[in-house]
Amino acid sequence: MRKREDFIFTIGYDGPAAVIDGQAKKLYSKLSTKQLAEKGLFRAAYASAVWSKDRNEVDLVADAYNKTTGAGVSPDALQRIFGVFPVEASRSIVL
Repeated sequence: MRKREDFIFTIGYDGPAAVIDGQAKKLYSKLSTKQLAEKGLFRAAYASAVWSKDRNEVDLVADAYNKTTGAGVSPDALQRIFGVFPVEASRSIVL
């Protein structure tokens, strides 16, 4: 996947193709990691942080998630919670 917006709003994979939530992408693709977290879009915010490779952004998402949910999860646990992993997809399917 070459675009940040595609990675952030990927909802699954169909073989080598990333399946992207087109409506969410259209509405929220211009938001920063912090803005996504502030809107409660934690999975998208975490994906944005993973894409940026900035540990501070991952920590920011974890703090916002914990504050909103009352949970006490570590930043490293977010990968399991949201199921976001860096994956290279050869094409995209927008729904």
